[in-house]
Amino acid sequence: MKRVATVVAAALLTVTLSLVGQTPGKAKTPAKPAAQPAALSNEDLNLRAYMELLRSDVVKEKTNIMGQVMQFEPDEAAKFWPIYNAYDAELKRTGEQKLAMIKKYSDNYENMTDAIADELIRIALQVDQQRHDLKVKYYGKVKDALGGITAARFLQVENQLLMLIDLQVASSLPVVR
Repeated sequence: MKRVATVVAAALLTVTLSLVGQTPGKAKTPAKPAAQPAALSNEDLNLRAYMELLRSDVVKEKTNIMGQVMQFEPDEAAKFWPIYNAYDAELKRTGEQKLAMIKKYSDNYENMTDAIADELIRIALQVDQQRHDLKVKYYGKVKDALGGITAARFLQVENQLLMLIDLQVASSLPVVR
C-alpha cells in the first residue's frame, strides 16, 4: 500500500510539474516577422495554452501514471486497457466541447453579455455532467471486469489527474468581468 501511495505521489508531482511548465506566460513563442499583426491577447494566449495542454504529453503521461498506479497483472491489463481506451475516446469528446466553450468565452470576453455568460455556464455545467456520467458508466465497466477495488482505484486516480488538468485550465482563464 505504501508503494502505491509513493507511486501516486510521484506521478502526480510529475504531472503537476509538467502542467506548471505549460502556463501561457512561460510558453515559448516563435519570433514574429516584422509584417505580422498585433500581439495575441491574453485570452488568445490562454486559449492556445489550453489547446496545447489538450494535445500535449499530459494525456500520454496520464495513461502512464494510470498504468503505474494500477499495477496490473497481464490478464488484468488485457481487460482494463480496452475499457480505458474507450473511456478516453469518449472523454476527448467532452474536452472538445470544453475547448469550443473556452473559445467562445475568449471571443466574447471583452464584450460579455448576460445572455452569453448564461449560455457559457450552461454549457460548462452540461460538459461537467457528461464527464460525470462518463465516469459513472466506466466505473461500472471496470467494476464488472475487474472488481470494485480496482474500479475504485481507477476512479480515484482518474479524478486526481482530471482535477490537476482542470486546475491548470481554470488558472489560465481570466475571471469574467
